Amino acid sequence: MNISDTEVIKAKYNKKASSYDMALGPMEKMMMGKWRKILCSRANGLVLEAGVGTGANLAHYPEDNNIEKVIGIDFSPKMLEVAKRKVSLAKVPVQLLEADIQSLPFEDNIFDTIITACVFCSVPDPVLGFKELRRVIKPNGSLFLLEHVRSEGIFLGPLMDRLNPLSVKFGGVNINRRTEKNIKLSGMEIISNDPLFKDIVKLLTVSPNK
Repeated sequence: MNISDTEVIKAKYNKKASSYDMALGPMEKMMMGKWRKILCSRANGLVLEAGVGTGANLAHYPEDNNIEKVIGIDFSPKMLEVAKRKVSLAKVPVQLLEADIQSLPFEDNIFDTIITACVFCSVPDPVLGFKELRRVIKPNGSLFLLEHVRSEGIFLGPLMDRLNPLSVKFGGVNINRRTEKNIKLSGMEIISNDPLFKDIVKLLTVSPNK
């Protein structure tokens, strides 16, 4: 995808930012809150949360994990406006920046941990996004990704493929991303792949493999 595709997706997230948390409310209470806590418990050192969105993860970073700071980036300024209201809930230092995961404004090899939560369904060029994360993570750093992916089920997978154009058109979300494949195409290595909900939602531990 090109720059215009990025602007289209950004506009969709700007439009739904004010109602985003309300729309996800039931799922957050049933499942996502628990998964976010597990995800953020892995963080330490200087942390990049790529695609911080409305800041749903911020309250889940533990204060006893030797976290220096969490830098949360998002390409949607409207989503960041909502996230700023949640900074006070965080137990660790937080800095929010408007930035595109496909072109990060950071030097190479500076982050100890990178966190994403349901982000790569919306990154216009996911392999480019993963390459940028690989560039900014330290060689001994770790990436922890909570992502929903395409099912490999013989019925559900093709159904997700058929519905994907509508999901992208109305929400800017790809429901059939093969995220594990995109991680490998970026040059990184999946260390662990833990299913959280069937084969659709997964917690991935990734090494930059530098």
